[in-house]
Amino acid sequence: MVRSSSLLVLTALLASCAGKPPVVVEAAPPPPVAVAAAMPAGGMPGMVIPARLSDGGWPTPARGLAGDGAVWHLRAALNVAALVCRDDAATIVPAYNALLTGHKAALAGAETRYAAAWQAKGGDWRDAYDDAMTRAYNFYGQSFARAPFCAAAATTLADLATLPDDRLTAFADERLPLLDRPFADFFDAYAAWRGDAVAAPPATGAVTIAMAIPPAKPWLGIDPAVYRMP
Repeated sequence: MVRSSSLLVLTALLASCAGKPPVVVEAAPPPPVAVAAAMPAGGMPGMVIPARLSDGGWPTPARGLAGDGAVWHLRAALNVAALVCRDDAATIVPAYNALLTGHKAALAGAETRYAAAWQAKGGDWRDAYDDAMTRAYNFYGQSFARAPFCAAAATTLADLATLPDDRLTAFADERLPLLDRPFADFFDAYAAWRGDAVAAPPATGAVTIAMAIPPAKPWLGIDPAVYRMP
């Protein structure tokens, strides 16, 4: 009798289970794996890059420049390209020489007015003027952004070949930041590789930084002092 009751209970349980759908247990997906940014070409562990500015950008020679300052710095950047762009020398060197010849008067006028603006600041303006432009030369001479910088310089010089003097200032205002861009792009990539957090830009206007005029023979290398702007 006891055995019969046990069989009845077991049969009832089996019948009850047979009427319910099976329970499917889904495993939680694995957490996303963070992929580290690659070291940019030309970078090396521990190298010094400038600190970001308060607007999230980088201190490059073109920041805050316009007019005569932009014209003279454009010439300086292209001068460096003529010195360091070995692979493109056959194109860049004659194009740079053509710039000096074709826009001689406009470049001389820009240099004179730009130097006068520095002189008007008073004090030992000549040393400050030369030091600042030496840092600009050093900036453009840094090798980690050489290939894209030389490409931008070659394009800029090609476009200057047929540019009239009265368009030179507007052209410099527009193109100088493009010559700075390869360096800023490298700093972005290196900061990402290093894992730097990017602060949100402030609501107010951007900070501007000016630089100055070149000495006759620049020092071309990686100089941390390039980032200490006047």
